[in-house]
Amino acid sequence: MSPDELQAALGKQLQELRIAKSLNQVMTAEKAGISEKALRNLEAGRGSSIETLVRVLKALDSLDGLRLLAPKPSVSPLALLRRSQTARRRVRRSSIEASN
Repeated sequence: MSPDELQAALGKQLQELRIAKSLNQVMTAEKAGISEKALRNLEAGRGSSIETLVRVLKALDSLDGLRLLAPKPSVSPLALLRRSQTARRRVRRSSIEASN
């Protein structure tokens, strides 16, 4: 999916969530502290900010959705890097092998 398609799909999901909670756009926008136009743009998948997304998720009592967007890694990338660096060692040839 392209970024535009992903934004449209996310907007549709937010709209469905809002409707399932029996909220209209006016009420949701007021609760989120954003304009109705900003909410319409978000639901339509048209260039919204992360702040708008967070405000709407909070207004819909769905901040747990953020954990799904950016889950915590189960393995630390830095720990993996450190392990790989300590495992690599340079092998030196003995002086006898070097003279042959």
